[in-house]
Amino acid sequence: MLNFFQRLRDRTRWSWQGVITTWREEYSFRVWGWLNVFSAALAFWLPLTAGERAMILALGILVLAAELFNTAVERAVDHTSTEHHTLAGQAKDAASAAVALTAVAAGVAWLVVLFSLI
Repeated sequence: MLNFFQRLRDRTRWSWQGVITTWREEYSFRVWGWLNVFSAALAFWLPLTAGERAMILALGILVLAAELFNTAVERAVDHTSTEHHTLAGQAKDAASAAVALTAVAAGVAWLVVLFSLI
């Protein structure tokens, strides 16, 4: 059981290390982070249901997760080669599209919630 907790501690430390490094080095991640702070504050300020708040918060976290994946793909591709390659570009574009789609999902959720307040 002790081994389980040691491994859990290590995995948690490595995960947070990834978040902190990405926060420091990726402008896009910081922008999405601050947008999430604003979004969460607005979600708690408005008269939303618990389910609506949960959806807004979860989608915001998913945007951050997608941005972390995008950063991971970009770093791995850039580490492999600095030369332009069609497949490398497609991988980076797909990762970027994943961020865009999760952001669209969060935006759609906000629109539905806001229109329900009218």
